[in-house]
Amino acid sequence: MSIDLTEIILRLGVATFAAGAVGLNRDLHGKPIGVRTLGLVGLSCAAAVLLADGGIDHATMPDPTSRVIQGVLTGIGFLGAGVIVRRGQGKRIHGLTSAACVWLTACIGIVCGAGKWPIVAVAGVLAATVLFVGGPVERAFHRFAGRNTDSDTDSRESDSRESNREPDRDGSR
Repeated sequence: MSIDLTEIILRLGVATFAAGAVGLNRDLHGKPIGVRTLGLVGLSCAAAVLLADGGIDHATMPDPTSRVIQGVLTGIGFLGAGVIVRRGQGKRIHGLTSAACVWLTACIGIVCGAGKWPIVAVAGVLAATVLFVGGPVERAFHRFAGRNTDSDTDSRESDSRESNREPDRDGSR
């Protein structure tokens, strides 16, 4: 069974948009996850399911290939977890979007391995779109809601100033 390009765009696009909308809600509520992270996770899951649902001929897919895909999707989460860090005394968590990118690239790699180029192309375009416009969309909604929109920038500038500060007498910064 082959899925046409319109159906691929629809499935991946709706998954990305819907997951990104949930991410926007979480971001607006001050949670450490947003449009880019959840948009990428939704896109990744949709790409993997699209491949399994109709992107490959199940009669010709060997069982070992299925097990490899399952193992990759499970194991890659551990690699992604390695890029998530908590900074400072507060609840500032960094690296969630990078972890989602790790998982997305694993899914895209799986789809490439299956040779389903239309799925790869649409997923790549959607991923780039989410990464480029996700942050500005979050900031625009924050401005609309009258909230601070530069929390990430302020944090990075603060971190930079902190690392450039002269040490105190006891050697600490």
